[in-house]
Amino acid sequence: MNWGKGLVLGMALFMGFIISMCVYMFNMPADDYDHQYYEKGLNFNRDYDRERQVVSDKAQPIITQASAGIAIEFKQPAVGVIKFVNPLGKSKDLVFPLNTGAGNQISIPARKLSPGRWGVNIEWSSSKKNYLYQQDIFINGK
Repeated sequence: MNWGKGLVLGMALFMGFIISMCVYMFNMPADDYDHQYYEKGLNFNRDYDRERQVVSDKAQPIITQASAGIAIEFKQPAVGVIKFVNPLGKSKDLVFPLNTGAGNQISIPARKLSPGRWGVNIEWSSSKKNYLYQQDIFINGK
């Protein structure tokens, strides 16, 4: 084989390699990146300050489980939102409004929560201060 045929054969193999890599890359699934990445980064300091406020005020809510449901007790009356995050997907997440009124306790009925692991995110205001508390819990079967 002379050098001309070797050169053409080498170029053909290289072009075949590049074309096969292009086909492979275009057939890969799309990247599932977080579309809210930058907004979450901007809100990180606000969330961190609210979590630190819970620790500095010793305002951790007490979460207890009974047969009737989940009871959450606060140090002072609170208004906000409770989010139950299911690890199986966002479609199974539950959001409950939080308003203890003059009392310090709220109850979530057990029939609304399926058994298993849940993440609890509580955002509330109390005494003109904002708080954020996160905890993982396990809901027992009925």
